[in-house]
Amino acid sequence: MIIDFHTHIFPPNVVEKREEYQRRDPLFDTLYSNPRAKLVGADELVAAMDQWGIHKAVVLNIGWVSHQLCLETNDYIMEAVARYPDRLIGFGAIQPRAGEAALIEMERCAKGGLRGIGELRPDAQGYDLREVALMAPLVEAAMNHGLILLTHASEPVGHDYPGKGTVTPDALYRFVTSFPHVDIVCAHWGGGLPFYALMPEVAQALAQAHFDTAAWPFIYKDDIFRHLIDILGAHQILFGSDYPLLDQGRLIKTLRSLDLDLETQDLILGGNAARLLKIEAEEGERGISSRK
Repeated sequence: MIIDFHTHIFPPNVVEKREEYQRRDPLFDTLYSNPRAKLVGADELVAAMDQWGIHKAVVLNIGWVSHQLCLETNDYIMEAVARYPDRLIGFGAIQPRAGEAALIEMERCAKGGLRGIGELRPDAQGYDLREVALMAPLVEAAMNHGLILLTHASEPVGHDYPGKGTVTPDALYRFVTSFPHVDIVCAHWGGGLPFYALMPEVAQALAQAHFDTAAWPFIYKDDIFRHLIDILGAHQILFGSDYPLLDQGRLIKTLRSLDLDLETQDLILGGNAARLLKIEAEEGERGISSRK
């Protein structure tokens, strides 16, 4: 089973009125001001999944600054999951600074069939993952509702790119150690945080965290797979494409071409995600033939 753990979809209204939403939200403007930055909806994503033999995909929201925009776009993700229940797994957006309203929205997301919250964007939304007093009620709500938290991550060094941000390994590590019992996925290889798992105490602290591979060709050499498998083991790595930013098929072919044994490839491409999401293998195999 292949599960893409990092994709993005948007409502038709956002796609059609792109410039309006650029004016309304600074993160959206940063990510999508370039007209070549593609926006897709659920139908386009599922068509791409069919093309490349991808059974399921996690569809993420983005870190809208406005609480209202979180609600508006979460509605679409819930609707998309309801239309493609065998193919799409939804994550909703929250604005943690909204306080009680964010907690209410997390409950609504869970009741609406979503499985997580993300992509959290602390740097764009005006908070810090290290603010324990702010994050504790949200983490408690995530655990109560069985929601996974997925956060953006970025490297403290290297080249700049749109949306890189400042959610660096030190902030992620403090978040993970402050809340060791919640399921956390750090996007984009955690901004390099897994390299610190060469330190035994860090490896222990990261034992429940997962790291997705989204957009890796823009950031790292393909050797990152071998190095981080040596450090972490394969069981914490989730295949993520960041579609439509990158072509899913290209990334799957690249991963399959690496010098990794078949069991390791299968864990990264879907086995680890299925375990984290509590998906039965038979369900995933049925899903690819049940496009709505």
